[in-house]
Amino acid sequence: MLPTPWGPLPRPRLGGSLPRTLPRNLAVILLGGTALLPAVGMVPRPARANAVDRPPGLVVLEERPSLEGLQVLGVYGPVADADSPGLWRAQLWRQQGTNVTIQTDTVGCTPEAPMRLTAENGRRLIRSLNPGGVITPANRADHLVWWAVCHPERAGQDPSGLTAVARQLGYSTTLRESEQVLPGRSR
Repeated sequence: MLPTPWGPLPRPRLGGSLPRTLPRNLAVILLGGTALLPAVGMVPRPARANAVDRPPGLVVLEERPSLEGLQVLGVYGPVADADSPGLWRAQLWRQQGTNVTIQTDTVGCTPEAPMRLTAENGRRLIRSLNPGGVITPANRADHLVWWAVCHPERAGQDPSGLTAVARQLGYSTTLRESEQVLPGRSR
């Protein structure tokens, strides 16, 4: 067994699993980013974290490991729209490993019309939300973003447990959720 930051790994077999002529860099990649082949004359190196500099004020809403690296959803920099009360714009941070995308989402916080305007797969979407209602994998990110922008003190909390809070804040919890695709392409 070989020690790693994630626990012991079995020593690689030299006979069948990796050809001896496999280039060093490819072997390192196949074995998770660290040199784990001291038996073939390679010097072990410590693993380096693929850290991404996060902006100040980023509120991490969801963070989980995946095959491509750490998957992070967060928001930062919410700004109220001066012309439309209850309307906010915020930067949405999506990280997959070391790849980061940042987009601006618009969020409506009024009890009468809670919504999120976002972009996905080159399309602009308006999603009408029901704060305090049923949370599914399909609407979870929408509600995480909505709560973080509209009620920052609840940011990062599981939205499925916020029904009583939504009622206290004046949301009916019985609104119909829907999605509208806007014509044209997003920028």
